This record gives sequence, structure tokens and C-alpha cells, in this order.
Amino acid sequence: MASHKITLALILFLTLFTYSNARLGPIKETELTVYFQDYSSGPNATVIECPPPSSGLNFSTFGAMFCADDPITEGFEDSSALIARGRGLNVISSLDGSSAHVMLSIVFIGGKYNGSSIEIYGNDPRTGYREVPVVGGTGKFRLARGYATFETLNFDPVRSHATIRSNLTVLHY
Repeated sequence: MASHKITLALILFLTLFTYSNARLGPIKETELTVYFQDYSSGPNATVIECPPPSSGLNFSTFGAMFCADDPITEGFEDSSALIARGRGLNVISSLDGSSAHVMLSIVFIGGKYNGSSIEIYGNDPRTGYREVPVVGGTGKFRLARGYATFETLNFDPVRSHATIRSNLTVLHY
């Protein structure tokens, strides 16, 4: 009797597994290059420390947390076409300030990926070139997995503006 229950449970599991894979279709790979336009001060700042400090931002203090809503453009210039917003948190997670933990949603608001998102979550070593895992997505990036690289290309201290290039390699259905 017990073996019949196990057999029935296995058949049910395999049926559900097969059905769910059949609905997803083939896995796709998408490679994107986007540019984060990061403003860390002024009336239109897109990155703030939580809670806001009494003096300037300190990006190397253990435990400091930053909330971001960066415009993401197609090209390097901040006047390039806006295609997404980079919304999330960064927490300085190492005692010496050399590493952050990033929780970031790339929310597409224009172009062919409008309404979709890519979820990035993991350790950011805060070096010149860094890699962070892609752990999920929605819309055209449903069940996404992959990685994103980040590299700060330019920082203008007068405008408190950084341009950060992100190359994304995403596997999705």
C-alpha cells in the first residue's frame, strides 16, 4: 500500500514538473548595457543615506544604509533616453567599509522591456569593477538568473554625479 502512495506521489510530481516546464518555453539569454546616473546631493539627489546624516554622506562607514532611485539611461550621457530606474538599498556591510550588500531592482519604464524588472542581490566589493548576482525578475525577465557588472566611469564632484556602467547577462524564460 505504501509503495502505491509513493508511486502515485512520484507520478503526480513528475506531471506537475513537466507541465510547469512546458508552459515556460525555452530559456533565453539577454545581454544589456545600461548606465546608472547617480546623484548624491542637491535637491534632485537620487541616493540618500537612511536616516540622512547631519553632514555629508559617508560611503565607508560600517552599517551606513543608502536608498537609491537612480535614472538608468541607454547611453553614457545623463541626457540619454531614460529606460529604467535603479531602485534599492546599499548597506556598508564590512567593518573596514570595503564591501556593501546591494538589494536593487532595475525597473524598466520604457523601451521593449517596459513593465519588466531585474532583481540584483548580493555582495558588492566596492572595487573599480564589481560583479553582483541577478537572482530574479518579472515580465520579460521572469525567473531570471545571471550576473551584473558595475563600473564607475565618471564622477563629477561639483555636481555630485556618477555615471556607472552596468553590463547584465540574464538567463530567463
